[in-house]
Formats: sequence, structure tokens, C-alpha cells
Amino acid sequence: MAATSIPVAARPAPGDEEPDFIADGGDWDDIASEAERLGTERIVVNMGPVHPSTHGVLRLVLELDGETVHEVRVGLGYLHTGIEKNMEFRTWTQGVTFCTRMDYVAPLFQEVAYCLAVEKALGITDQIPERASQIRVLMMELNRISSHLIAIGTAGNELGATTLMTIAFRGRENILDIFERVSGLRMNHAYIRPGGVAQDLPEGTVQFVRDRLPDVRLSVVEMMKLTMENPLYKMRHVGVGVISLSGAMALGLTGPCVRAAGLPLDLRKSQPYCGYETYEFNVPVREKSDAYTRVAVRFDEMFESMRIVLQVLDRLEKSDGSPVMVEDKKIAWPAQLSIGSDGQGNSLDHIRHIMGESMESLIHHFKLVTEGFRVPPGQVHQAIEHAKGIMGVHVVSDGGTRPYRAHFRDPSFSNLQSMSLMGEGSQLADIVVILASIDPVLGGVDR
Repeated sequence: MAATSIPVAARPAPGDEEPDFIADGGDWDDIASEAERLGTERIVVNMGPVHPSTHGVLRLVLELDGETVHEVRVGLGYLHTGIEKNMEFRTWTQGVTFCTRMDYVAPLFQEVAYCLAVEKALGITDQIPERASQIRVLMMELNRISSHLIAIGTAGNELGATTLMTIAFRGRENILDIFERVSGLRMNHAYIRPGGVAQDLPEGTVQFVRDRLPDVRLSVVEMMKLTMENPLYKMRHVGVGVISLSGAMALGLTGPCVRAAGLPLDLRKSQPYCGYETYEFNVPVREKSDAYTRVAVRFDEMFESMRIVLQVLDRLEKSDGSPVMVEDKKIAWPAQLSIGSDGQGNSLDHIRHIMGESMESLIHHFKLVTEGFRVPPGQVHQAIEHAKGIMGVHVVSDGGTRPYRAHFRDPSFSNLQSMSLMGEGSQLADIVVILASIDPVLGGVDR
């Protein structure tokens, strides 16, 4: 990297005899030599907000003594999209198209969590068709696998192991092909809707998933062989970014990060939804939460998700032809989408009916699509087990056709609190490993 001017500014810190030195840019050797000339090793360095390893526009302010990190401060807000505020100006159904864009690596979890909250506010939780819940579980568990693949693969790429990322993306492509077949889109699906799902599975989807799962499993196994017993990988991960169980709980850490510390916290078991209590699966845990065990837990969870997917596929074969949307026509989307050659479309029979046969149906369709349904006044909270931890949704209704307030507890946002504790006392090179092991997605953090 070409050297630039080094504005290393010396100014005494309050109560300190030794000054702080703020390094704003330039070659590292020049910065270090300048600090040495000034007789101190205490430097504050910005990592990000535009840095290839910060998983988005995240800013880490590092206070260094040589290569040792004394303090990590996390700066957020660089990717703020205003999704929650925008949802206040859209109907309850349109809100799905906004929240799916938060954590863009695991969009289906946001869709399910939000729709479960809306259904709870409507009082129709028990009226959701069983097949719709089965499809939701299928999509979430496939998304959990794809999210973990990206977490481990991109972390490897940041350490120079690009092969790890290419294998992860290869496995993820198989899952995105399934998503595209089911919803018409590879991400930002807006497929889960209040009352059910936008459409039933296209014919042959169950077999399509069965055919793709072996390739997904092969990618996971290959990644495990490249990492879990690799001495270089273990050298960079074992004992790095350690956090105790008490520290994790105090900071609200959830997901693989806290399960690696030994706590089997998984809402699919403790507060089941979408029928998770009827599926057989284990909650992987480890004894100590460091970068290595957090990766190990994600590998174990991918195999458990595949186990759940196989159970769902058996049930979907038996429920073929069952409804996938609530019966109440004042809530249910008026037409099931029909995937055509363009990847989108509406049922031709429905279009023929509302355009040529029934004025009442046309009026109903128009009002439901443009105005939306009304939700009784009140507020509800719904939590689910996101790929990265606990996701909470708090929706407030004033009795209208759009949310008065929709707020999300995104797991990436909460988990990032632990970065300062995990990074303290580590080496500068370990910061990238620690951050990747938390697996934040800034789209969810800065929603």
C-alpha cells in the first residue's frame, strides 16, 4: 500500500500523562515508526466503516498498544435504511417486502417473525393452515443452512482461504435455486404473508429439494474437512474471542454464540412456533464460546436443519393439495400467485373472474390490495430463532390498515455488543476472526 501523509495527532487524554495518537490513514509501518519516534505505542485506529472484513459498513475504533488491542468501540448507523419507519406507511401485507430486506442473508426469518406477529395481533394464529406452517419451516431451515454457509465461507475468505468461500457459495446456490423455484426470487422474497404463504409449492418441488440436499450436504462436509482439523485454521480460531456464559448472558448474546458457551437456548424448543415442537432435532452446544466452537456449532446446526427438512418433506407429500392461506377472505390474499415464464404472475382463472364475471370480487380485490385489512388496536410481541440468534418483533396497531409501529430486535444488532468484550486483549489480526465468528449482517443492524 502506498504511503500517504500520516496525521498522527498528539493530544493528552483527560487524567493521562501519556497522549493519545489518532492514526487517520497511511502505511502501517510509517504509523508505527511515527508513534515510536513520539515515544509511545498507544494508537487509535479506525477499522472501517468501509473495510472488506467488516461485513458491511461497520466501524470499529481500536485502541492499540503495538499489536495488542486494548479497547474496541463499535460504530453503527452507516447503512441506515429506515425500514421500520417505512413500514408505518404501508399496509400490513406490504410490510413483508420491507422487513425481508433487513438481514438479506437470512430474509425468510424476518418474514416469518413479522407475519406471526401480525397473525397474533389479528387473533388468527390457530387458523393458519398446517401446510402453510410446514412450508414456513422448510424455507426457514433451508435459509438457516445458507446463512451458516455464508458465515463460515466468507470468514475463511477474509483469512485468505478463498476456496472455503467458493465451496460455501456452491452449496448456497442449490438452496437459492429452491427459493427461486418456490417464490420466484432468490432473495428478498416477500413469500411469507399474513395468513399463510403467497402460493403453494410448485409441482415437483418436494423431489427437487430431495435431489438438491445431497449436494448441500457435500459442500458442508467438504468445508468441515478443510477447517475443523486444519492446524492453521485452529491456530487462528481456538482460544480467540473467548466469552464466558455469564458475560454472554449479560450482553444479550444469543444464537450459536451463546450455545457455544454451553447454554442450549433455542426458541424452537423453549417457545415453539410453526409446529417446531412436532419435529425431532437436537440443539448443538459446546463448553466454551470461542471463534472455533462458534463455527463448530454452526456446522452441527446445518446437519440438524437438514434433518428437519427431511421430516418436513415427508409431511408436505401427505398434505399436498391442502390450503396454504387462512380461510377468512377479509384477510387472505385474493389470488394465489402462479409462477409463469417471467417468474411472476397471477392466477389466470382469478383474473378472468374479477375482470369478466364478478364486480363484487373485483371491488374486494381492489380494496384488499390497495387498502389492506384492519388489525384490532393493541400490541403484540413475537420471537423466533433466527439463524443468528433470537429475533423479536413488536408490532403496535391503532386499528388501521397499516402498523402504527413495527420494531425488530435483530440478533446481529444485539450480538455486536459482545465485540468489545471479545476483542479486548486480543491481537489486531484476531479482530477479523472475532467479528466473523459473531456473523453480523449490517442490513439487520442498521434497519
